[in-house]
Amino acid sequence: MDKYLVPIKDLRLHISPETLGVKTTQQVLPLKEEVLAQERAIEAIRFGITMPDPHYNIYLSGVSGTGITYIATKFLKEVAKKQPTPPDWSYVYNFQNPDVPKALKLPPGKGRELQKDMDELVTTLRTRIPAVFESEDYQTRSLELHQDFERKRHRLLNALASKAESEGFLLLVSQVSMMVVPAKDGRPMREEEIKALSEEEKRRLEEKREKIQQELNETTKQVRQLERELREKHKELDNEVIYFVVGHSIESLREKYQDIPEALNYLKEVKKDILQNVEMFKAKPETRPGIPAPLENFLKRYQVNVLVDNSLTQGAPVVIETNPTYPNLFGNIEREARFGALVTDFTMIRPGALHRANGGYIVLRICDVLKWFLSWEALKQAIRNQEIKIEDIGVFLGITTRTLKPQPIPLNVKIVLTGDPVFYHLLYTYDEVFPEIFKVKAELDWDIDATSDCYKAYIACLAKFCEEEGLRHLDETGIARVLEYSIELSGDKEKLTLKMREINDILKEANYWAIQTESEFVKAEHVQKAIEEKQHRSSLLQEKTYDLFKRNLLWIETDGAKIGQINGLAIADLGDYTFGYPHRITATVALGKEGVIDIEREAKLGGNIHTKGMMILTSYFKEHFAHNKPLSLEATICFEQSYGMVEGDSASAAELLALLSVIGKVPLFQGIAITGSVSQKGEIQPIGGVNQKIEGFFRICETKGLTGKQGVIIPKRNVRNLMLKEDIIEAVKKGDFSIWAVETIEQAIEIMTGKPAGKLQPDGKYPEGSVFSQVDMALEKMAERAKSFEKEEK
Repeated sequence: MDKYLVPIKDLRLHISPETLGVKTTQQVLPLKEEVLAQERAIEAIRFGITMPDPHYNIYLSGVSGTGITYIATKFLKEVAKKQPTPPDWSYVYNFQNPDVPKALKLPPGKGRELQKDMDELVTTLRTRIPAVFESEDYQTRSLELHQDFERKRHRLLNALASKAESEGFLLLVSQVSMMVVPAKDGRPMREEEIKALSEEEKRRLEEKREKIQQELNETTKQVRQLERELREKHKELDNEVIYFVVGHSIESLREKYQDIPEALNYLKEVKKDILQNVEMFKAKPETRPGIPAPLENFLKRYQVNVLVDNSLTQGAPVVIETNPTYPNLFGNIEREARFGALVTDFTMIRPGALHRANGGYIVLRICDVLKWFLSWEALKQAIRNQEIKIEDIGVFLGITTRTLKPQPIPLNVKIVLTGDPVFYHLLYTYDEVFPEIFKVKAELDWDIDATSDCYKAYIACLAKFCEEEGLRHLDETGIARVLEYSIELSGDKEKLTLKMREINDILKEANYWAIQTESEFVKAEHVQKAIEEKQHRSSLLQEKTYDLFKRNLLWIETDGAKIGQINGLAIADLGDYTFGYPHRITATVALGKEGVIDIEREAKLGGNIHTKGMMILTSYFKEHFAHNKPLSLEATICFEQSYGMVEGDSASAAELLALLSVIGKVPLFQGIAITGSVSQKGEIQPIGGVNQKIEGFFRICETKGLTGKQGVIIPKRNVRNLMLKEDIIEAVKKGDFSIWAVETIEQAIEIMTGKPAGKLQPDGKYPEGSVFSQVDMALEKMAERAKSFEKEEK
């Protein structure tokens, strides 16, 4: 058995501070690269953002803790600083179609300038124009126009009246009409007088009336022409007045924005609209409280709604949207209550994250986006159409509503989705649009080789973090302990973890404990304190579980030998904390044809991988014991006192040993637990969580009393993963606890029983006294009994 013991030196990798070549991180130049050891991902990101095709967006894939959002943001900000600043975007009133506000593209900073200039123009329109129309000079000139009109009108009417009188008619003029009527003695003739006339007199009277009527029609045309001329002259006067007030301002603006065609066209439309709506400026303001004056409502059309202001932006924008709801991504159209109804206009259009990121980059977490189905569908549509539409959700869903329809804004943004690799695989497989618009996959590594060069880069990364966060620097002992902790997290003595979030958290907490002790530097004791405190904060369930074992409410035997019973090892994953604990696995056997029955599977508590492991056990028995006889048994395996889901095949070695024990009536020592999966050939394969599993059984044995015979059997390939705690290593040194590493189930049998497993002889038998010999004989007897039963039945 001693030949399988793991040497003390292999139980943990100790990094000697003296071998690091640095005394403190203060002496180390901080890491120059954006992130540590992610060249593959960085190259993919760089390719994606420089590729001009808009469909080459990026999916940054990484496991939790590798800092994918931080890495994406850090790199993009460095790149974005060197790129040109994108234009401003504003919405202005559409004078041709008010329901479709116009999108105005302006150079960076000009949007806010134009908004300010138009506000000043509106102030001028609001205050000076009404005052000018009420001025004495304007009233005088207006009166002169009316007087001139009246003089000409009276001249025409007087001439017509004289003509009519000479023919025996009177000209009657009212506010709405002019007519000629027969006269007698200077007064209109009465109807009975007209009827009293002879037919000849009536005929002559009618002929004269028709002649006068023609002249009346001509005079009427001349009067209407005078009215049109009056209106034109009034309009010219009004335009002259308005231009006197705002003309200089508009011309100054046209000169200011002469190099911006979009602004010039807008100012031209503004000037035209002002001149076409002179009467609005002449209207008296509304005096009723709470009711906006008509002029105030009218003047809103000349405001500028700055949607995106890049006046303070240096380079291209990098936007991180943590709550990508539909309005947050694409903007929305606000409304206000007015007289019991909700109303809106172009000044209530609000931007979304895509607008702010336009011309640059936006970073989104895929799990956040997929929470909002509409956001995901609209985002794909925006990328494919290369435009950002601001529209109500109802419109997007096809529900007809009357609302504004702002002009779409061209989309020029690179989208970086960050998330777990599983989301990428699912979307790539089931979303036909996803591969079309996210053509670049950037994968983050989760560990690096623990070489001397990587140590140096890692220490430089630690120095950089201390500098950025204002933490106390680490001395050589602190550095060594952090590197060991990194190896613990990686689960491999030849790897350093790149889950920098956990490393950074430990640095912050170690810095806290260094401050408490007034230490100049963070030392190994502070790092160890931080690790222990972090584990203590999360280990309540672990302590409660171990207490159940201590009080035998969860039954585990750590001494003696039992047939068909063995201690397997399991892992409890709490998200932020994992711990190991033993499971009592039992097996029973009877004559039958059902083979190996998994109680966990039958109770629907076993997962697919665990079921696969059980099927492998059946294959192992067939190869080793069914070469000369049929297997006539019905065996059951159970995880005792297990009431949750059982998944994984790391207990298959323990299950196989329990089956061999119960069939061959070979006792198994209960002070030894085993972990490892087994192949059809009996090879013990590596598993995960080996350190936690060993510690879990050690703590139970420690509670019940260490005898010096207890220990754990692990796969030999897991030796590279061992980073055991110092108290466990100390117990191994004293001989109170042992760690064995095996490659085959036969080696494990030897440790668990003290007997050799046995090799198959040319005659088809196993050596006498071996475990496999006892199992083979038991199976042979069962086959004979089954055969005799069949004969009796026949």
